[in-house]
Order: sequence, then C-alpha cells, then structure tokens
Amino acid sequence: MHPILSLEGENGPITVRQLQALEAVAKAGSINAAAELLSVRPPVLFRHIRSAESAAGASLVISSKTGSILSDDGRRLLERARVLDERLRDPHALSVACSPVTEELLMTVIPRVDPGIELVISHDSHNLGLLHQGRVSMAVIDDPLLLMDSDLPAEELGQMDMIHVDRGSRYVRHRYGAQRIAFRHLEMTGQDHTVEGELLSVNDLLESGRSFFIDEILLLRKGIRVHSSTEPRLLRHSVMAVRNSEDPRVLSLMRELRERMGK
Repeated sequence: MHPILSLEGENGPITVRQLQALEAVAKAGSINAAAELLSVRPPVLFRHIRSAESAAGASLVISSKTGSILSDDGRRLLERARVLDERLRDPHALSVACSPVTEELLMTVIPRVDPGIELVISHDSHNLGLLHQGRVSMAVIDDPLLLMDSDLPAEELGQMDMIHVDRGSRYVRHRYGAQRIAFRHLEMTGQDHTVEGELLSVNDLLESGRSFFIDEILLLRKGIRVHSSTEPRLLRHSVMAVRNSEDPRVLSLMRELRERMGK
C-alpha cells in the first residue's frame, strides 16, 4: 500500500508515517523488526504508534513477549486506509470530500446520485489538499475564507448558522466549521479573547468550561440546544463546493445539495 496523505480518526488525523508504522508492525510481527523495516529506531516507531492510537481513540497494537500484532481496531483502520487509497487512485472512481459539519448531508444525498461515490471525511484544509492533487473530484468546504487564493471553480451550495457559547474571554477552537469567520466577528466587535487550544468533539467543547463557536447543525444532530450569545445570523457562513471535474455525477451532486440546503 502507498498510504494516503492522512486518515481522520476519532480524535484527529492519522498521518502517513503512523499508517506506515502500523503496516510495518503487521508485516514484521514486532516493534524492533518493524523499526528495522522502516529504517528508524524502535522508540521513534513506538511514538508513531502511540500518536496513531491517540488520534484513533483506540488501542491499535497488542504487544507480548512473542512480538506485536495489530488489534482488531488496528486491522480495521489499516484496511480502511487501503480501501480508501485504492479508491482515490482509481481513475474511474468518484471521490468527494467534506468535513463532519456536512457529513450527514452528503450521506443523505450521495445515494440519490450514485451509491458508489466515495466520501472522504476530514477537515477543510486537508480536503482542499486532496482536491488540488486530483485525489478527489469535489470538496464541500465550510470555511469560505480558505478559498480566497484558490483558482478552482467554486459555487455556493447554501448557508449555515453558528452558535456562540460565551463563558468569558478564554476560548477553545473547534477543528471544523467556519472558525475564522467566527473569531473575526470577535475581533471586529472588539471583544477581548484568547484561544487556548483546539478540540474535535462536540462533547469536549461542551465540557471544556471555555467559550467556543460551533455550527448549529452539529448540535441539532445530537438533539442539543444551547443559548447563543451572538445572533446566529451574524455568524452565518456560506458552504461552498469546489471541484476539479466536469463529471455529470459531480454536477448532479451539487444540484442535489443546493436543493437540500434550500439554495
């Protein structure tokens, strides 16, 4: 397998080197032999594995006196990476990228266009990278500010509102959504704030004790309703489709998405 750029785990991206480390363990059967296979020191390989486990939110390697093997989660993760890599390299396949913000929307619409369309779920910057490399045919982007320097065709699919949970001047940033637009609102209105980190899950945001912005759709999906300290329409942002293909399935998918979003 020639690993894909990265794979999104439960708690963050799993990188090429981390996927290579897991594949080496699967082939070699021990940490030391896997490290030798990759021409790295065992502690370096071990760090890659631990980082992958942290991102995946699961134990991926089982070690004993006789060696090391992948856990069930590790095997599933590696198989997922292989399938996705093969799919992205297939010139006849159609792959579309989105973030968790629009994941459910795409999963609803794709079967109506072509159930065979592969959906890659990651953050906007990574998805744009896949698009520029020609590894996906379209990316649905939540943060339109990322497209300011893009020369690829982009069209608005619809708009979404954000929720502002204000617990004081100490903020955490959500990994997904139009965070730049939200924090620009704070700057334009002169509100003092500091950003103390980035979180991926909705539950972690809610339990952080810090202020944050989040796309309203992610809360509604979980049946959560919270008061927004800023009128959501003031944090409204466009959801954009960026494409590098004239494939009729891409155009049909865009039409279905616009209809779904009421555009």
